[in-house]
Amino acid sequence: MSIAEGGIPSPNIWHHPKVYEVENRAVDPDGVIEPALRAIRDWAGLTVLDIGCGTGYHLPMFAATAARVIGVEPHGTLADAARRRTRALANVEVRQGTAQQLPVPDSSVDVMHARWAYFFGPGCEPGLAELDRVMRRGGTAFVIDNDASRSTFGRWFVAAYPTIKPDVVEKFFTERGWTRTLLDMGWRFERRADFEAVVRIEFKPADADRIIASHSGVEVDYAINLWSKDF
Repeated sequence: MSIAEGGIPSPNIWHHPKVYEVENRAVDPDGVIEPALRAIRDWAGLTVLDIGCGTGYHLPMFAATAARVIGVEPHGTLADAARRRTRALANVEVRQGTAQQLPVPDSSVDVMHARWAYFFGPGCEPGLAELDRVMRRGGTAFVIDNDASRSTFGRWFVAAYPTIKPDVVEKFFTERGWTRTLLDMGWRFERRADFEAVVRIEFKPADADRIIASHSGVEVDYAINLWSKDF
């Protein structure tokens, strides 16, 4: 296993890729996110960069209409999995690298997508500087992250990760010219065991035990922030 220099560990997918795949399938069961992205900037015929693409779960969605899709992932094993997933897609390429040192040329990207990857507010300034370098004039960048100020998942998140302050994150992005779109989606699992497994990779053991004991069923309401910026 190789990690690109400067790669920041993501304990959920780095350590539990199979369970994270289950989570990916459970996220946004009613398809809220993709139309919201397209309403801001459609990527048909354009070059898309997916930062922190993991095993490449979202690459085929972009590849269906984009001219070119580049996935960037610091974790070598996950990058290899993304290559296997997209090997039949001629317009997709996966490169190992980080948000802080993107392996793409200057002014070469029309649409950037980062979903629960690197861009979490204060501390991601080096990655934002790289976006200034690689985005084409007229391009659009998207960052998807948790909205910890509301929803059932948001309450779990803010209780488990009290150092992450929603108002600080909002101020950070807003001051840098990003626009916030509030979205309500959810988790919907096929089995209770899948829900419990995913909770255990997203939260520390004590928090996971509390969440599992307090929540019944296989569905969770989940609010997110869709941040966007035009370049």
